[in-house]
Amino acid sequence: MPRRSSGILLHPTSLPSPFGIGDFGDGARAFIDFLHDAGQTRWQTLPLGPTGYGNSPYQALSAFAGNTLLIHPRALVDAGLLETNDVTAPLFPFPHVDFDATRSFKAKILNRAFKNFRRDASRSMTSEFEDFCARSSWWLDDYALFRALKAAQGDREWTAWDREIAFRVPGALQHARDELDSEIQAQKFFQFLFFRQWMLLCDYARERNVWIIGDLPIFVAHDSADVWAHREYFKLDDSGRPVVVAGVPPDYFSETGQLWGNPLYDWDRLPRGQLSMVDRTSALVARTVRPSSRRSLSRLCSVLGDSRGRSHRPKWRMG
Repeated sequence: MPRRSSGILLHPTSLPSPFGIGDFGDGARAFIDFLHDAGQTRWQTLPLGPTGYGNSPYQALSAFAGNTLLIHPRALVDAGLLETNDVTAPLFPFPHVDFDATRSFKAKILNRAFKNFRRDASRSMTSEFEDFCARSSWWLDDYALFRALKAAQGDREWTAWDREIAFRVPGALQHARDELDSEIQAQKFFQFLFFRQWMLLCDYARERNVWIIGDLPIFVAHDSADVWAHREYFKLDDSGRPVVVAGVPPDYFSETGQLWGNPLYDWDRLPRGQLSMVDRTSALVARTVRPSSRRSLSRLCSVLGDSRGRSHRPKWRMG
């Protein structure tokens, strides 16, 4: 890797696309070509997780899953999962994103792709999907169940779900897995499509000597599969709400500081031993940008402090 290099920070959702939002399709490849032609070797993407509150990539529903809005529809046609007329897009606004309309459009075509996959997928794609599920089970199983439950519970925060589900009573979870099996498998399939397209895009960048710089937010969202599945690793009260939340004390940018709402880790309860503090954080929040055979770098997004109150004037201390 060269000692000095340069590139551009751009979230893929900002790329041009006829499908309502930037994605991993032609616009992304054209941007990589632009970087290569301009002698640039870095593309910093910012987080690529499935957004929750405020459509913010820093309030993701999972630290490990991908944002399915980034799936390119025409690539699903090329993969034999959809017909060309399936991906005819409505006239989306430009240059701003209508997230509700785009999410509805993408959900429709992804669900159709999943039905087609279940009906007549090739043996090779079925094997590829099963391998992905097996390799990713350590985060994918909880995430897919979380998304299926969230939809069944009216898209409410997990603390507002039926208590036995919210607090992961084993019998209730097994009943939910049985009841929601089709939706759970669909969520796994959507993640399979996301990472399939993302890896191909990373390969395209590597061939043009462009390194991808990923982004690892040091904190995760409260309404996420990560916190729901691992409550014991966060500072939460008996109802599952954060006791303290992340933010930034008053500074030149904001006279009153910022409250981000992310729950803090309970470091004393995280597994001890070989992991440093940052390693522990990365173990929870690091998303696999791509295998080590592909070129990438990562940025750990730092946080300056945390809030110990919910009033307009919180108490600040270092996190």
